[in-house]
Amino acid sequence: MIGRALAWIGKQVRETVEHIGFATRSLFVLIGHSFGALRRPGLITEQVHFIGNYSMVIIVVSGLFVGMVLGLQGYLTLNQYGAEEQLGKVVALSLLRELGPVVTALLFAGRAGTSLTAQIGLMKAGEQLSAMEMMAINPVQRVLAPRFIAGMIAMPILATIFSAVGIIGGYLIGVQLIGVDEGAFWSQMQAGVDIFNEIGNGLLKSFIFGVAVTFTALFQGYQAQPTPEDVSRATTRTVVIASLLVWGLDFVLTALMFNK
Repeated sequence: MIGRALAWIGKQVRETVEHIGFATRSLFVLIGHSFGALRRPGLITEQVHFIGNYSMVIIVVSGLFVGMVLGLQGYLTLNQYGAEEQLGKVVALSLLRELGPVVTALLFAGRAGTSLTAQIGLMKAGEQLSAMEMMAINPVQRVLAPRFIAGMIAMPILATIFSAVGIIGGYLIGVQLIGVDEGAFWSQMQAGVDIFNEIGNGLLKSFIFGVAVTFTALFQGYQAQPTPEDVSRATTRTVVIASLLVWGLDFVLTALMFNK
């Protein structure tokens, strides 16, 4: 009984390590082919539009409401200590450091990630990728690499928009609705937000999240079996794995960036 349990655990660990190793090797192969894809910028701009522009609505609406919640909750907390003028700084730091990149990445995984997985999976199920290989066209460079680059470009832009709209939402609640002094709101934000430590690190976070989420979506779609059932399961795996990667990377990056 114990021997079978240990054998099963060993098998699962070995398969997990093999899968992680295969995914890592696939990531480096995709990065290598991405340099060749840069010679065709039209493919990349088309995918940036598909990934970024179609995700704009959910990013803007979510950013606005997250900022409004931050403004309300931040005021209720700061008001207990007579520090309402710090509201702008609290809202900006919360969005730029943490909520902007993380929430955008999770929304990106749910909206764009699933679309990429389904798109690649259906192309594989329809044997379009096999047809490219028959015509001596590398599907990784022609199909996957432009989408990979587009995800890396779109994700920081979407995170910036999310944070900017969130700050506006915090301003509307804190200043226009509750009555916090407008000058104090913006001046404390300007004094407390550093371009490199907050904005720069937030953009770096969102870029890394974009790499992780986009690669996960493409990998799951490319490795899915060419059946509708497995393609649907691959889209589910994309959301689960990408979300876990975002949370794990967020902890590591936060520990490295903001440990002063």
